[in-house]
Amino acid sequence: MAIKYHIVLYAGLAIALFMLVFVFVKYKKTKKYAGGKKIAGLICQEDEAYFRKRKILYKTGLTATLICCVLVVVSAFLLMAKPYTSRRMQDEKYCRDIILCIDISTSVDYLNENLLDKLKKTVDELQGERFGIVIFNTSPVLLTPLTDDYEYVKDQLDLIAQCLKSRNEVNLDDAFSSGYDWIYYQAYISSGTLIGNEQRGSSLIGDGLAAAAIDFSDADKERTKVVIFSTDNDIQGTPVATLDEAADICVSNNVTVYGVGTKEMTPENKESMKNAVEKTGGKFYLEEESGSFGEIVSSIEKLSKNLVKVRMVDVETPELLYPFVLMLVLFAGMLGLGRWLKL
Repeated sequence: MAIKYHIVLYAGLAIALFMLVFVFVKYKKTKKYAGGKKIAGLICQEDEAYFRKRKILYKTGLTATLICCVLVVVSAFLLMAKPYTSRRMQDEKYCRDIILCIDISTSVDYLNENLLDKLKKTVDELQGERFGIVIFNTSPVLLTPLTDDYEYVKDQLDLIAQCLKSRNEVNLDDAFSSGYDWIYYQAYISSGTLIGNEQRGSSLIGDGLAAAAIDFSDADKERTKVVIFSTDNDIQGTPVATLDEAADICVSNNVTVYGVGTKEMTPENKESMKNAVEKTGGKFYLEEESGSFGEIVSSIEKLSKNLVKVRMVDVETPELLYPFVLMLVLFAGMLGLGRWLKL
């Protein structure tokens, strides 16, 4: 165990030594008779065995009390000196940015609900990485910019999951009678994502992926860029960028895409998405072949983790428990002795 502030400990020892010297000098100093009446028979009383016994107990208790007082002062200064233990540890930092890009059309709701639930556990294990969320239908919306505020990210994942759940649980006939919550949830995932829906259609997959790719910062060259992309790849309109063009944008921006498709995907849509994802160096997962959503997220976590900074650091751990407990015990002992001596 080491001491962080030695000067404080030295000051405490000096004060404790001064207290001992002061008490010793005062104890040895004899008081001279300064006048007044003397008690008759005092010499005879000092010869009594009971008196001598009580006198010895009193001096012993007083000495123990003074020692406890000095040790309490030393313990207090030891706490202020901050004792600690030091050990060398390997400091690992994962320099990675992750964007969840999800197709919020109703045909992908089941996939998204399960994926969102598993991703919360992944967010809990992040160390220095940043996480963002893009949702899209006709138009993409950056719902959560890249951030390392993991509690906020989990709140957003929960909110999106609640929006999808309410959409499937409430019938349109009684939607408005269910109150403000249903209206709020639907507006939250629909506002901005259906812009131009009448003219352009919906489920514009390429636009969603392209938007996620350009939401990464160009300034962070060292950071690994990952997109978790969930969709059924069932395009119902005219996109600005096709899925293949969006994959090219990802490649040019060094973005790796891990795609998760629904079990209802047609063979053509499955093959198209698989080719686009693998072009970026990522991997394609199909909902019905994965075994569980936990396996999908676990696989993405292992494949995309990039350990870029490893160094040995000295970690200091405060060791304040023992000095604090010692001080409490001594203080309690001092109070007990004082009560016994009736000081």
